[in-house]
Amino acid sequence: MDLQAASVYSLKPRFLRMLRPFARWLVSQAATANAVTLFAGALCVGTGVLLAWQGTPRGWFLILPFVFFVRMGLNALDGLMAREFHQQTRLGAYLNELADVVSDAFLILPFARVPEINPAWIAGVIVLATISEMTGALGVAIGGSRRYDGPMGKSDRAVVFSVLAVWLGAGKTIPPRALTMIPCAISILIALTICNRVRGGLAETHSL
Repeated sequence: MDLQAASVYSLKPRFLRMLRPFARWLVSQAATANAVTLFAGALCVGTGVLLAWQGTPRGWFLILPFVFFVRMGLNALDGLMAREFHQQTRLGAYLNELADVVSDAFLILPFARVPEINPAWIAGVIVLATISEMTGALGVAIGGSRRYDGPMGKSDRAVVFSVLAVWLGAGKTIPPRALTMIPCAISILIALTICNRVRGGLAETHSL
C-alpha cells in the first residue's frame, strides 16, 4: 500500500464536481471565496470553543463529524470559486493557510478535555498538524505546487477524529491502552506526511 498516495484528499475531484453548481449560485449572489473561507474558520473556532468548554456534555461531540464535513465542503468551495470564477487574491492565499491551521487546532482541541485522553498527546497532534500544513504550503515557496501528500492530511484527520467523536459522543468507552495508541498512531502518520510532503516538493522542483 502506497502511504504517500493513500489519502482521502484523492477523492477531492469527485467532490468538486458536486459542488460546482453551488459555487456558481454563490457567485451569482455576490459571495466571495474569502467570505467562505472566513465563515468556515469562524464555524470551526466556535465549535471548538463550545466543545472544549468545561461542563459541556460529551454527547455534543456528535456534532463534530458534521462540522468536519461542512468544513471540508467549504474549503473545497472557496478554492473552486477562486480558481474558476477569478476570485484569487493574495489575501485569500493567506486566509486559506491560516484558517486551515486555526480550524484544525480548534476542532482537535476538545479531545484534550476528555479525561481519559492525555492532553499532551492532543497538543502534540495539533503541533504536528500545523507543521504538516506549513510544509505543504512551502512547496509553493520553493517553486513547486502546494503539497497535499498523505497519509494523514487534513481530510484524513477529519475522518479519524470524526470516528473518535462519534464513539465518545455515543457514550462508548475506549480501553486506556487504545486511548494512548490512537493519538500516538496519528502523530506518527502526520510525521510521515511531513516527510512525504518534503520529499514530494523536492522531487517536483528538481524535475522543473
